[in-house]
Amino acid sequence: NQELVESGGGSVQAGGSLRLSCKASIYTTGGGCMAWFRQTPENEREGVASIFMNYETTYYADSVKGRFTISHDLVKNTLYLQMNSLKPEDTAMYYCAEQLSGCDSASWSIPGAFGLWGRGTQVTVSS
Repeated sequence: NQELVESGGGSVQAGGSLRLSCKASIYTTGGGCMAWFRQTPENEREGVASIFMNYETTYYADSVKGRFTISHDLVKNTLYLQMNSLKPEDTAMYYCAEQLSGCDSASWSIPGAFGLWGRGTQVTVSS
């Protein structure tokens, strides 16, 4: 069965960087979409960034544009989220997700559109 396993979370000071990784147990084909979401106890789960692998089209939340970069390595079957200039408000549990049908501007940030989820990795940013 397909599995998504996140890693790379941790605690950093504001302005620091982290790189999250999401390893899939099977090869993710170009027809799919993979994404990073984040969630806190107080906030709804929100889309951070997604990549539609057919065209390597990327989508980002306005709050992270210019600071975060989503990418994937087909050989390693791994999704990444490079997070730079981290802010305290970035503190959250970050989840990797996948939808097999791909994504577009309407669906990339909708949690219900994604059928596969990892367990999450915690990111904590202190001032």
